[in-house]
Amino acid sequence: MFLSIARLIVVLAGLVLGYLKVSPDAKGILIGTGIAILVLVVELLIQTIKLDDLFAAVIGLISGLILARLLGFLVEWMDNKPAFKIYSRYDLLLKIVFAYIGMLFVVRKKSELYLLDRDLLVPRTPPKRLLLLDTSVLVDGRILDIAKTGFMAGVLIVPEFILKEMHILSDSEDSFRRQRGRRALDILKNIQEDVPGVEVKITGKDYLNITADEKLVKLAEELKVPLVTNDFNLNKIATVKGVSVLNINQLANALKPVVLPGETLELMIVKEGKDHEQGVGYLEDGTMVVVEDGRSYIGERKKVFVQSILQTDAGRMVFVRVKKRETVR
Repeated sequence: MFLSIARLIVVLAGLVLGYLKVSPDAKGILIGTGIAILVLVVELLIQTIKLDDLFAAVIGLISGLILARLLGFLVEWMDNKPAFKIYSRYDLLLKIVFAYIGMLFVVRKKSELYLLDRDLLVPRTPPKRLLLLDTSVLVDGRILDIAKTGFMAGVLIVPEFILKEMHILSDSEDSFRRQRGRRALDILKNIQEDVPGVEVKITGKDYLNITADEKLVKLAEELKVPLVTNDFNLNKIATVKGVSVLNINQLANALKPVVLPGETLELMIVKEGKDHEQGVGYLEDGTMVVVEDGRSYIGERKKVFVQSILQTDAGRMVFVRVKKRETVR
C-alpha cells in the first residue's frame, strides 16, 4: 500500500515539476510524466535484481572506469600527440566499453569468486575438495553419516536453485513431499553445524530456461567438480556429459559384504517369492536373497548355499538353495 502511494506521488510530482520547471504546457507535462515513469521502471527493475548481483555490477562498473582512466594516464604519460588525439576522440566510448566489460565480468564470475576459499589462495595450504550436492542426497540423509566419518571433508557446494527446490518441497501441501523437503533442510543444517572439517557454501550461480538437473550438470562442468547424487537419471546424464559423479547408492552397494557362489549362509526365510516354490530372505545389510524351493520353509532359519549373484543398478540379488536336512534351531 505504501509503495503504491509513493509511486503515485512520484508520477504527480513529475507532472507538476515538468509543468513548472520545464514548460508550462503539454510538452512539459509529458516530459515530467515520462521522467517519473522512467524512475518507476528503474525501481521495478531493481526489485528483480538480487542485492549481490547489484553490488557486483557496481564493483565491476567502478573497476572498468578505473581501468579506462589508467589507460588515459598512460596515453598522457607517453606524450604522443596522435595517440592522445585518438584517445580524446574516443574517450567516452572507451569508458563505456571498459565499464560494461568490468560489470559483465564481475557479475558472471561472482559465484566462482565466492567459492574461492582463503586456503585456495595460499600456496602452502592444499586446496579443499569441492563437491556439488543434489537434492536427492540431502533428502536421503545418509550423506550426514558419511560426512561425519571424514570421507567427505572439504567444501560442499549447494546452489540457490537447489535450496529453492527444498523450500518448495517443505511448503508443499502433500505431507510426503513436505516431509522430504524439511528432512533435506534439516540434514543440510546438521552438516553445517555438527560436522567438523566440512564447510557448506551457497552459490547464486543459475541458468535460465533449463531444468534443475541440467543446471547441476552445467554448474559441475563449469566448476570442474564432482556431482554428488542418488538420482539414477541425473547420474546417467552427468556421466554422458563427462561429469564425475559420486553416487551414494553405489557406495552403499560397494560396502556390502561379499558373498561368493558356493558359500554357505544361515538365513531366515520370511516370505514366498514370485516364482513357483521360491522363498525370500534378507541378509543383514538388506540384500534380497531368493531361495529356490524355499516356499515350504517360510518362518524357518535354514542353512543355504549360494548358487549365483545378480548385480543390477538397483542393487544385488543372491540366489541360493536350501541344504537338505540342516535346520538351525
